[in-house]
Amino acid sequence: MEEVRLMKGNEVLAEAAIRCGCDGYFGYPITPQSEVLETLMERKPWEETGMIVLQAESETAAINMLYGGAAAGKKVMTSSSSPGISLMSEGLSYLAGAELPCVIINVSRGGPGLGTIQGAQSDYFMSVKGGGHGDFNMIVLAPASVQEMNDFVELAFDLAFKYRTPSLILADGVIGQMMEKVVLKPFTPRWTEEEIIKMNGSWAVTGKKNRTRNVVTSVELDPLAQESFNHKLQAKYREIEKNEVRYEAIRCDDAEYVLVAYGSSARICEKTVEIARENGHKVGLLRPITLFPFPNEPLEKLSKYVKGFLSVEMSAGQLIYDIRMASKCRVPVHHFGRMGGMVHSPSEVYDSLKSFFSLN
Repeated sequence: MEEVRLMKGNEVLAEAAIRCGCDGYFGYPITPQSEVLETLMERKPWEETGMIVLQAESETAAINMLYGGAAAGKKVMTSSSSPGISLMSEGLSYLAGAELPCVIINVSRGGPGLGTIQGAQSDYFMSVKGGGHGDFNMIVLAPASVQEMNDFVELAFDLAFKYRTPSLILADGVIGQMMEKVVLKPFTPRWTEEEIIKMNGSWAVTGKKNRTRNVVTSVELDPLAQESFNHKLQAKYREIEKNEVRYEAIRCDDAEYVLVAYGSSARICEKTVEIARENGHKVGLLRPITLFPFPNEPLEKLSKYVKGFLSVEMSAGQLIYDIRMASKCRVPVHHFGRMGGMVHSPSEVYDSLKSFFSLN
């Protein structure tokens, strides 16, 4: 049966992992996402479902533990916050290069450097453009509520195994720390060894007797073979772009100006849309739910009849580049954002919109 609780965003990430049949979590504490590991340790899922929970000695160790678990066909995940994800970047590239499905959660904070422990959205480039070296992408989901923090864990696992690729949930400290009502799904049993073998064919190293020995690696010393493999990856990413775009359009049908925002910024912009409409300005909001794949087509269609876009981010401006590419620069695209962990208000966004587009 479904269960309704009042929970913090970080707490529900842990609960959702247990309930969707996650086999293992490997992580390291860092604010503002430490409650994920703390909740798992308090819940003791190893007694309930057999799920392994381990605090690694570092983020680097955690991401490589993820590699090992994923190579065995297991549903494994980790979570961290901005500087911790930076330390994981080499491992993220290895996971993508070995085509290993797993889930990574980034509850981002202000930077650069150690920065602040307050929520921010300045990890867009690092998360959406790959997060490591080489030509690769990860599926990136951007929750805007505690309910979506819950729902996206299972979705991230489903997409990761469907396409054999890492999935990343890009949240921010605001969503991670806020409390809301959330509907929890019933428990899903963990996969059996036979189900793993059936699902994954021959790629997972399961340790099953009389099976062909598999070598899971991202190393290829022949440049022609490596180029061929890269073409394979790019074809997979194009398939993901074709099939997995998710977004929400709010009052965009008659909009003259459209705000584009994700995560907590999108929640703020919903109120800005109300304020603008009350003042006679036809403003809408397009919220990307998948940051990769990005909703290029909806933005391109909007660019044919709106007068401009405003990218709203808790950063110096990173999302804006994808908006400009999607809209093909048909109309002006401006940016408004706060930095270093500062959160904008709906009225600040509205004032910025009026200023950029000379609205009375």
